[in-house]
Amino acid sequence: MAGYDYDLFVIGGGSGGVRAARVSAQLGAKVALAEESRMGGTCVIRGCVPKKLMVFASSFDGALEEARAYGWEVPDSRFEWPRFHDRLRAELDRLEGVYRKLLDSSGVTVFDQRATVSGPNEITLADGSTVSAAHILVATGGHPVRPDMKNARLGLVSDDIFHLEELPKSILIVGGGYIACEFACILAGMGVEVTQFYRGAQILRGFDDEARGLIAENMRARGIDLHVGTDIAEMTAASAERIDHGSGSDAVMGDDLLPGEGDPGCPVWVKATNGSERAYDALLFATGRAPNSKGLGLEEVGVEIGRRGEVKVDEYSATAVPSIHAIGDVTNRVNLTPVAIREGMAFARTVFGGERTPVDHDLIPSAVFTQPEFGTVGMTEEEAREDHAIEVYCNSFRPMRSAFAESKERVLMKLIVDAESRRVLGCHIVAPEAGEMIQLAGIAVKMGATKEDFDRTCAVHPTMAEELVTMREPTRTA
Repeated sequence: MAGYDYDLFVIGGGSGGVRAARVSAQLGAKVALAEESRMGGTCVIRGCVPKKLMVFASSFDGALEEARAYGWEVPDSRFEWPRFHDRLRAELDRLEGVYRKLLDSSGVTVFDQRATVSGPNEITLADGSTVSAAHILVATGGHPVRPDMKNARLGLVSDDIFHLEELPKSILIVGGGYIACEFACILAGMGVEVTQFYRGAQILRGFDDEARGLIAENMRARGIDLHVGTDIAEMTAASAERIDHGSGSDAVMGDDLLPGEGDPGCPVWVKATNGSERAYDALLFATGRAPNSKGLGLEEVGVEIGRRGEVKVDEYSATAVPSIHAIGDVTNRVNLTPVAIREGMAFARTVFGGERTPVDHDLIPSAVFTQPEFGTVGMTEEEAREDHAIEVYCNSFRPMRSAFAESKERVLMKLIVDAESRRVLGCHIVAPEAGEMIQLAGIAVKMGATKEDFDRTCAVHPTMAEELVTMREPTRTA
C-alpha cells in the first residue's frame, strides 16, 4: 500500500502470527514480522510440541509394565532425562528452522528483535529504527505467571521445565488446570515423586465434573499425591542435603543455605494450608497465564486493554484503532494454538482477501494430555442442565487392553443430548488417545449430529470408541 514500508507488520512469531503473515503474503501483501525470542512461539518452543513429546516419553514406563502382562520379557529400565532432553532440543531447533523457511519462502521479511507500537501505523524496533505499515497485527501470545506471595520467585513455571538440566527427585506442583495436571502425569511417568496442591474442590475446573473426577482418580492411582482444597501457606528455600525423600517428616527450613540457593528451581520448604510441612527438590507453579501486552505501546496509541491485560478486539480481531488488529492468546479469547491459527487466517482474508471473515469460536474440540487423555467438545453436563432438558449417556469401564493386564484404570465415554432436538450437545472422553478420538467426534458435534445419527453408525469392534455408538439407554435425565 502506497506510503508505507509494509502492508502488514506482525509482532510475534508464534503459530498465529506466522500463519497470518504467510497467508497475507500469499494474498499479495508486503509483510514483515518481528520476534524477540525464538520463532515458533509458545506452542513450538515451550508449549504443545515439547510437552507432547514429554507425554510420549513419560508413557513408556506404564507400557513396559503392561508388556510384561502380555508375555514380554522386559528387563528393568530407567528413564534418562539428559538423553531425551538433548533430542528434544534438537527437534525444537529443527522445527524453528522449518518456521523460518516457511516465512522466507512466502517472502516475509523477518526482524529478530523486539518491536513495539509507536503510532497507529508505526513500529519501533529494539535497535531504534522505525518502520511504517498500513496494518499492524499483534500476536505476542501469553506467559505463565507466579502467584502474588512471598518467595514465589523460588518456584518454576511451565516454561522452565523444558530447560531443566536434570529432573528433581521430588516436586510440588501448585495448580489444578490442564497444565498442572499434564505435568503431574508427565513427571510422575518419568520417575519423579509428584505432589500436587489445588485450592479448589476438584481439578480441571470448567470441564465436565464426571470426567475430571475420573481423571483425579486415575492420577492418584498412578502415584500422584493429589490434594484438593489445599494451597501453600508459607514457603522458603531449603537446603538440598536436608530434604527427606521419604515421608517428609524431617523436612525443615534451610537456615544455612549454600551459595547459589534461592533461585527458581531450588529446593523449597513448604507449609500447606492443611497443616502439613514438607521440603521438595523443586516447586512448579501452574496457576495461570497472562497476555503479553505490557510495554508494547498499545494503550498509548488508543488500543483498549482489559483488566487481565488482554487486547480488546471485535469478531474480526480488530482493536479500537482501525489499523491495529490482535489474535491469539494476547486477546485471551480461546487460548489454543489451532484457534490462533484460525484467527490469523480469518484476519488475512478479512484485511487482504476482500472477504470479511469472523472467527468461529463455537464448539472447539480440545484435549488435556493427562494419562489417560481427556478429549472434550461442546457443553459439559453442568452447562447443558442450565438451559436444556437433557439425556446423559455415559459408561465408565476397564477397556480390553487394560483389563487383560489387570490394570484398574478406567475410561469414560459420555454424550450429552438435548432431549427435544436430539442434538448431541457435548462429548467427553477419558481414555488413551482421547485426543485422537475427540477430533473425529468433534466433526459430528460441529455438524449438529443427533443421538440417532450416532446410533445409526455401525460400531468398530473391538474398540473403546464403539461405546459412543452403542449406548442405547440414558444413564440419567435432567
